[in-house]
Amino acid sequence: MSPNDSSAPYPSRRSMLRLGAALPLATTLPGWSRMAHSGTNDSLRIGLIGCGGRGTGAAANALRADPDVKLWAMGDAFSDMLENSLANLEKAGDLAGKIDVSPERRFTGFDAYRQVIDQVDVVLLATSPHFRPLHVEYAVEQGKHLFVEKPVAVDAPGLRRIEAACKRAAEKRLSLVSGLCYRYQFAKKATFERIHSGDIGEITALQCTYNTGGLWHRGHKPEWSEMEYQMRNWLYFPWLSGDHIAEQHIHSLDKMLWAMGDAAPAKVTASGGRIVRTDPKYGTVYDHFNSVYEWANGVRGFSSCRQMNGTSHDVSDYAFGTKGTAALQHHRIQGENKWRWRGDGPDDMYQNEHNALFEAIRNDTPINNGDYMIKSTMLALMARMSAYSGQTVTWEQAYQSQLDLTPPAYAWINELPDPGVARPGVTRFV
Repeated sequence: MSPNDSSAPYPSRRSMLRLGAALPLATTLPGWSRMAHSGTNDSLRIGLIGCGGRGTGAAANALRADPDVKLWAMGDAFSDMLENSLANLEKAGDLAGKIDVSPERRFTGFDAYRQVIDQVDVVLLATSPHFRPLHVEYAVEQGKHLFVEKPVAVDAPGLRRIEAACKRAAEKRLSLVSGLCYRYQFAKKATFERIHSGDIGEITALQCTYNTGGLWHRGHKPEWSEMEYQMRNWLYFPWLSGDHIAEQHIHSLDKMLWAMGDAAPAKVTASGGRIVRTDPKYGTVYDHFNSVYEWANGVRGFSSCRQMNGTSHDVSDYAFGTKGTAALQHHRIQGENKWRWRGDGPDDMYQNEHNALFEAIRNDTPINNGDYMIKSTMLALMARMSAYSGQTVTWEQAYQSQLDLTPPAYAWINELPDPGVARPGVTRFV
């Protein structure tokens, strides 16, 4: 399961170890500072929106990031998810005294995000990715700091909304920290510093792999509407997840982007399909993708991901240069400048990102990760567009795409569009 997965009905094993990582957005209470306590010593009230495993873990990380914070409000589409999350958080002994979510501050339904944001100072956003633009826009409008879980959109119109909101956040001096957690791992940062300082020479090629088994499925109950069924099993519907190349593999794509100094590729040619997860319960997502990105300077990045039970697992990333090779996941360089990370002490990237956010809020030194979180999301979306259509897609084509995956209504309806499984050469690039 993705290290940043907001999916599981209860905290994942990794989340339970850390009980950590989602996203903070600071909001104002009546009579309080409009800029969400920037540079203040006041107590901060935290709200969680999206109460799956990822959100539950994020809430714990946020509570541990600052001595004077309190979980004050929670929101989710479903009350059972919210109550399970709250129960799991209350089991963490070190969080005693930091949780005060009374029944009247537990909100459910499609508008829960507004009710939470209006109640608190810091908001953690960990719903399924489709809702990210809507939630980020409202939080920025209300003057909140943000911790934004990945990916930040499932289509180009949503990503353009995120870009506009990030610019407004910068103008308001709001902190915006991304859930692309590897950027906050000390070992990774040290490795990329060496790459960017020339230890492997000029980059000639990149390779990233995210091959795992299948993930969870919550089944189907007769009383569920089609909307509820899809939202409870959101991984398998591209309008909610962006497909697994966006929901999970984005971590690998982000490391490729990071290696290239956050310069966007010129184009991508991708393929993919579903040869194992063919049951209708898996919606319309693919179970594998293979993509080749090309940068203007001639560097190519080779990307592979799959989710298939019974297959070998491989999560690895490499940067190849004229002087050596960097194994990014192992924090090691082979070649002329041989090196290996040997740092000591805690290096929990989930906790590190929340520590950075709250330090920025307290010191009024805003962080804005908008640029790379938008670009990494676009890397995933453009490869999905290419694989679904069978066409080579340029960065500009992907960014300007008009394909909007928004459903006809946010309501517990049974009539939802059925795009079918994409067929390369038949499915059009929009």
